[in-house]
Amino acid sequence: MSNSKFIIACICMLMFLPVSAQVKLGNKKINATKAINSATDLTKAITLSDNDVAELSREYMKWMDANNPLAPAESQLAKRLDTITSGLASVNNLKLNFGVYEVIDVNAFACGDGSIRVCAGLMEVMTNDEIFAVISHEIGHVANTDTKDAMKKAYMTSAAANAAGAVSNTVSKLNDSQLGNLAKALSAASFSRKQENEADDFAFESCVKNGVDPYAMSNALSRLVELSSGEKSSAIQQMFSSHPDSESRSKRMKDKADAVKK
Repeated sequence: MSNSKFIIACICMLMFLPVSAQVKLGNKKINATKAINSATDLTKAITLSDNDVAELSREYMKWMDANNPLAPAESQLAKRLDTITSGLASVNNLKLNFGVYEVIDVNAFACGDGSIRVCAGLMEVMTNDEIFAVISHEIGHVANTDTKDAMKKAYMTSAAANAAGAVSNTVSKLNDSQLGNLAKALSAASFSRKQENEADDFAFESCVKNGVDPYAMSNALSRLVELSSGEKSSAIQQMFSSHPDSESRSKRMKDKADAVKK
């Protein structure tokens, strides 16, 4: 029996035990209370409603903003971002909100509650049009519900980690907070090629609609490829790894821009 099946089987059995029980299977002690709570988490992860995901997203972003250096509204970074995003107010009737983290990472991400965060490192190496394209790409993930799906998967992963954590040689505490677990799970998440291409298309259309250089998305992706082997490679790894196939995607976006220019 695989480890995952072993854990699930144990959880099912423990659902019928007193909540204060500790059971020993082989050399493993299982804390029944933790396992039962984890089983509840796993079930809830499968049945998360849109409202559940929205609330998780809000709580997650509150945690992220509290644990990262968010540029103040009067800073040059924040003002520049305001200028870039002035035409981006909402998507699918969801109000968007933007912010800059004062970190060197070349990265940006979106969350299901409409929050878009850009790292200062990305703003340092990209033009305003390229930043607009990257942000529009992230908004595309929101519009296509990719961010909601990622949140559900991350919650499942963190809940599953809690279940695994209930099985140990010595009963130990779980991680400090589920939000911290969600942050870890989301940071390791990646989108499929189909999702990335659809978000690229959304960004391209956003650029054309807002009078931004139609080559901006292609240029932004090309810049990621260039930076991945340069002196800023360590700062770009997160975005490059979570947005794969940048070179081929850049060519596809260039072809779309060429067609518009004809």
